[in-house]
Amino acid sequence: MPAAAIGQAAHCYGAGPSLLWIGQGFQRQPRGGNAVRAVAQLAALSGNVGKPGTGFLYLNGAGNRMLDEDYIAGAHLPGSQPDPISHMDLADWLQNHERSRALLCWNINIAASNPNQARLRQALTRTDLFTVAIDLFATDTTDLADVVLPAASFLESDDLVASYFHLSLSAQVKAIEPLGQSLTNTEIFRRLATATGLNDDELHESDEQIIAEVLRRTGLEIDFASLARQGTVWIHSEPRIQFPDLRFPTPSGKVELASARAEADGHPRVPQPHADPHPADGRLRLLTPASPWLLNASFANEPRLARRIGVPTIALNPADAAERGLTPGDRVRASNSAGELELTVTLSEDLPRGVAFSPKGRWPKLEAGHANVNALNPGTASDMGASTTVHGVEITLARVLADSGP
Repeated sequence: MPAAAIGQAAHCYGAGPSLLWIGQGFQRQPRGGNAVRAVAQLAALSGNVGKPGTGFLYLNGAGNRMLDEDYIAGAHLPGSQPDPISHMDLADWLQNHERSRALLCWNINIAASNPNQARLRQALTRTDLFTVAIDLFATDTTDLADVVLPAASFLESDDLVASYFHLSLSAQVKAIEPLGQSLTNTEIFRRLATATGLNDDELHESDEQIIAEVLRRTGLEIDFASLARQGTVWIHSEPRIQFPDLRFPTPSGKVELASARAEADGHPRVPQPHADPHPADGRLRLLTPASPWLLNASFANEPRLARRIGVPTIALNPADAAERGLTPGDRVRASNSAGELELTVTLSEDLPRGVAFSPKGRWPKLEAGHANVNALNPGTASDMGASTTVHGVEITLARVLADSGP
């Protein structure tokens, strides 16, 4: 970014009123927590808080839509609540025969979308790991499962939808009945509860009952039929001001630019000025955002989209390519401690020096090398919250020599 453009943006933001809205992914770097802390303070430092059109947002939580997540999750039911396992640590857990003996996956293709792809795939082939996958399609993960349960799509069930970013609630109205033997997730879970002798009433509520109770608890005084007729409703009739009384959910009730709680957790008392160093020793920083043709790994098995995205590529700044003697169309092997992946070189003046670009979302089973960019993701956790650091992955490149034949 040109320095003048950064300065212009800063003056525009400071003049306000300005709402600071960082997107998903900003924190997915080695010092991502520090970066979010620093950026979050801009609202207070510039006076863009507690007034119309101001504030700071990352994502809207379910509570902002009056959704009772404890009810939905059955948090009051008896039984121990095990500690969650980060997806960065999943390969470690599944490789351990003592800690992991069964795995249930739904709404996810972990063999394609998780880090440490090679180790995770090896763990999923364990003969003593009982794996159940619930999915609409034959994915990389269902191929490695012992039991596959056919799932219904979102077109085959009624549901409630809360947007990522808006204070709204929408109705998802069933278009058709589930096809073949497929079932909704909730129906699968109800049947599993019956089969395993779990008799709590909450585990056997119908979708209709659950939706009605969730809506009742919102206080919106609307039933599902009315919501379906309207499609989407706003939770509040008037725009909301964030923190209008300038009281904040902190120990002091103030914006804590210096945080004793962060310090007690082993972090700096205040955010630190920091920029990750440029990769050394000929390495490149690999960025892997979503393809413009895909939604993460969803739809990558659709033949028309597969033709659109073409062969897996890696884009380089022309100067980086020249340094390595690479030209468009060359085959290269990207590698690091996590694994390796063969890609086709393209060039882009838009990329800074030291940065490589290869979109995510491909299914390994549909690729010649049976791997995608997550083969290069070592699953390193960020400085706060153990977030993924996919924007901090570094690789080396080597030309793949053509087979000269016999």
